[in-house]
Amino acid sequence: MISCSDFRPAWWLPGAHLQTLYPTLFRRRACPPLRRERLELADGDFVDLDWTDSNGGPVVLVLHGLEGSLASHYTGGILKALAARDYHAALMYFRGCSGEPNRLARSYHSGDTSDLQAVHDHIRERHPATPLAVIGYSLGGNVLLKWLGEQGAAAPLTTAVAVSVPFELNSAARRLEQGLSRLYQRHLLNKLRRAVRLKANARPPPVPLEKLSRLTTFRQFDDAVTAPLHGFKHVDDYYSRSSSRQYLDRIAVPTLILQAQDDPFLPASAIPVDADLSAAVTLELSPSGGHVGFVAGRIPFAADYWLEQRICRHLQERLTVPVPGAGRQPGNISQATV
Repeated sequence: MISCSDFRPAWWLPGAHLQTLYPTLFRRRACPPLRRERLELADGDFVDLDWTDSNGGPVVLVLHGLEGSLASHYTGGILKALAARDYHAALMYFRGCSGEPNRLARSYHSGDTSDLQAVHDHIRERHPATPLAVIGYSLGGNVLLKWLGEQGAAAPLTTAVAVSVPFELNSAARRLEQGLSRLYQRHLLNKLRRAVRLKANARPPPVPLEKLSRLTTFRQFDDAVTAPLHGFKHVDDYYSRSSSRQYLDRIAVPTLILQAQDDPFLPASAIPVDADLSAAVTLELSPSGGHVGFVAGRIPFAADYWLEQRICRHLQERLTVPVPGAGRQPGNISQATV
């Protein structure tokens, strides 16, 4: 089902780029105390998780976007909002994004669902009967939706939320080669090239380091680096197999997708239509909001971050706490350190 969003952008942040850039540049980073956990993977690599504390509430896993981390404006914001509601939340870092290079030559990509599966299994071992939700932003949203489609009726979640998803990776890559969107491409490619260089001493990259600077588009980088590192024939093989739009009609878990029609990372033509969606999926569209922006507020520079409110409202509707006393008040968050 496609529905209209109730998001109303701040009048002082008109347009997709201001909506996208304002929280990235000006939002104060704040998050609750966190506890770091390292999960060893079957292939000898690892992923890190940053956990909030709770008094036994539902578990909510957060997936960041491309080269995201706790420094991303949206991760601290949603973790703080979840902790305030006594959810037991965790930020899952994709390989190499937690401040330390991962061990293997391979890294992560937009269609890699195996690490999400491993983290899910780990959480389920520890919390077998607790309601579980997953929130995915941008690349993390694509990974989440693809995983849910692969799982189908066997998907082991209570609910899911995906935000600003690049549903068609080739279309997203082409969009980022146009106009002001090239600024986002340049910024993200700089981060990707830096990650390759950091690992070069231990793991020779698939392309000589002196040629890295010549990879100036996502298609070039993904063809030369991402595809060969992760077993794809070429960039088009990677994009076609990893795009989430083709999986949406297989999703059986109640899933909310929050998407802006003016997202500068994706052309409007790549946004799914009703025929793409299963009955379990609600695609909530807003004419504006940019990419992981959705900034509201009537007073200039007094921003109201609507995404967190909308996500938490959805979770409140879908998650129930499996303990006696439905009116239990949230407890204090105990101190922990990363």
